[in-house]
Amino acid sequence: MDTAIVPSTFLLTLLLSVGLFFFIRASTKDRIEKSQLVSEKDETALMNQLKEYFYSRAYSVKSIDQERNVVTFEGFVRPSWFLAIFLTFLAAVGFACLALVLAQLVNSQSPFFLSLVLLSPLSGIFYWRKSGRIEQVSLKMESSHNEQYPSSVITVVAHRDELAELQRALQLKLLD
Repeated sequence: MDTAIVPSTFLLTLLLSVGLFFFIRASTKDRIEKSQLVSEKDETALMNQLKEYFYSRAYSVKSIDQERNVVTFEGFVRPSWFLAIFLTFLAAVGFACLALVLAQLVNSQSPFFLSLVLLSPLSGIFYWRKSGRIEQVSLKMESSHNEQYPSSVITVVAHRDELAELQRALQLKLLD
């Protein structure tokens, strides 16, 4: 085999391994966003609907600040089995590729390099331990004083997936 092919393949495999490492690490990152949502319902009806929604998703009221009209919900977010298995699979493929390139680089037929694949469950364990956590959702209610379109405006600070699900479940619109 050409002498330049194996080292260049090794370099590319290392770069892909670094990318995979950061992808696995980023799977546990908090993605908290702030969004303003609009509803045509009045504040009381909307607040009752929001309470029911968050109680159904296993959140509970942590604090209520009546001066600023802010309610904070808190709940435990479970890790995803699918994502844990998927990350383990990606790590196994990555370790297998790295093992094959290392075996070619040192001209070895030893199964030692393929034993690197046994490290792949560590990525699933890492994800599982880091992504199961307590999260908070902060809601601030405001009334829109537009006489043509009476509505309520909610400022929500939460995980981006929770924001998307809230918007979809309660048919809320983003404030322009």
